[in-house]
Amino acid sequence: MSERTITAISKSDDYIWHEDWIKIPHSDVKPLNGRTHGIVYTIDNTILLFHQSHNGLLTYSTNGELLSAVGGDRWLGAHGLTTYRDGLEEYYWLTDEFKGYVDKVDKNGNIIESLDPPTHSVYTGSDAKEFKPTWAAQNPVNGDIWVTDGYGGDLVIRYSREGRQLDILDGTEGLGRFKTPHGLEIRLKKDNKHELFITDRASKQLVVYDMEGRFLRHAKGLHSPCSFSFYGKQVVIPELFSGIKVLDADTLDLQTEIGKSDRVIPRDLSSDTWWLESCPDDYPDLRDTEDLVPGMFSSPHGCCVSPKGDIYVVEWIIGGRVTKLERR
Repeated sequence: MSERTITAISKSDDYIWHEDWIKIPHSDVKPLNGRTHGIVYTIDNTILLFHQSHNGLLTYSTNGELLSAVGGDRWLGAHGLTTYRDGLEEYYWLTDEFKGYVDKVDKNGNIIESLDPPTHSVYTGSDAKEFKPTWAAQNPVNGDIWVTDGYGGDLVIRYSREGRQLDILDGTEGLGRFKTPHGLEIRLKKDNKHELFITDRASKQLVVYDMEGRFLRHAKGLHSPCSFSFYGKQVVIPELFSGIKVLDADTLDLQTEIGKSDRVIPRDLSSDTWWLESCPDDYPDLRDTEDLVPGMFSSPHGCCVSPKGDIYVVEWIIGGRVTKLERR
């Protein structure tokens, strides 16, 4: 077992902060939540956002121009978003936390594949949990699809390329039962020995498995890890309770932390309770308040990194907040 304890460092000198890089378009259909949860950098050098609203799958140019908005009312509970490349084609895995959808789509929002809800004892009986998927990603080697049920059964489900359920991880293969396995992403390695990164958010840690579901290593010292974006040998992790951390993806050592807030304070890492020590009254919905400060992240939920190293961050705020960190 390999563990790294992360200590906080603040550094943003290497980036230019672009506050409100884009504005999410208004929707006449009232969204269930209205937050921007997912973001990826696409194969054709555009930015794809996943927002909880009508036509919430949004494509932007790197100059911030809205190119398309699709999806209708299919994904009002928009949550996880990852890319999957199949030859020269790129597809996207989407999860809807309210409807339980796990969909593979093209950039126009056309559904290529949808997964059935998993079967497991946690979903049956008098205290049955509801399947509430938070993230999904597909292995480019064998086509297996991995899904986190972070808001329902606290499980990670593995499906075959054809959508057949293969097995389920509950965390006991490694450190103990998952508590909100929120985000996951597949780290693509040159030797094809890819790795599955999972944010075990309420346990305040990230865990790494191989692509057969065997536990490899983990890192503590994170207070609220949400998701992942890889850049070279680095992994970038937005933390819901402010700041994004950049780690060495092999050793899980902390390299830097960017945008940590002095207004959103997570509980001590030794606390068994997962939430905040203090925060503004209206947290996380701080739009148009003095507590939403340029240079500080309030509630980062997803991020992506461009080939040149620019970081795009979306936050858990009604109406969305999208920040671009331009690499100097």
